[in-house]
Amino acid sequence: MKEEQLKDLNKIRSMTEEVHQFKYEYWTSLSNFGAWQFWLDILLLIVPLIVLFMLIDKNKMLLLGFFGLNYHVWLSYATSIAVSLGLWEYPYQIAPFLPGFSFSASLIPVCFMLLYQWTLIHKKNIYLYAVILSAIIAFALEPIMVKLHLLHLFKGVNYVHLFLLLVALFIVSKLITNLFLWLQEKETK
Repeated sequence: MKEEQLKDLNKIRSMTEEVHQFKYEYWTSLSNFGAWQFWLDILLLIVPLIVLFMLIDKNKMLLLGFFGLNYHVWLSYATSIAVSLGLWEYPYQIAPFLPGFSFSASLIPVCFMLLYQWTLIHKKNIYLYAVILSAIIAFALEPIMVKLHLLHLFKGVNYVHLFLLLVALFIVSKLITNLFLWLQEKETK
């Protein structure tokens, strides 16, 4: 490795450590246990998981859990990328290193898991209802989050972009789930 490259990597690491230290200081002084938004974040993490535990079809738990985990992972990746690019931010967080955790780990994936379960039970078109759910989240829930300063959007990002992201992540998660179901079915034949 060239000396110039090592110098640049050391600079990047040092700057990253400084940013993380500043994020931690921000969290401990402004986004901590004393802020009502922190406790709302905790509720948005815990309540959907309790609801899911109570409502999930135990016979389809593995399928729904796989789909929900899939959605969570993609949403977490998207959130991390968007936050690091300065497209949006979460001023209040459960932990300084988990931006939007209650939304990407619980609230939104649980909504999609319960929707998936509902469409299976009632034999409805999941793609149509996923678009409707994405619209509700993007055009109703996220504006409330912005109003409460739980989410800030930057660089021209708007609710249409968030809607399209939610739909795209649903499609990717559903296609991966379908692929695994197909592989499982193929193996059992």
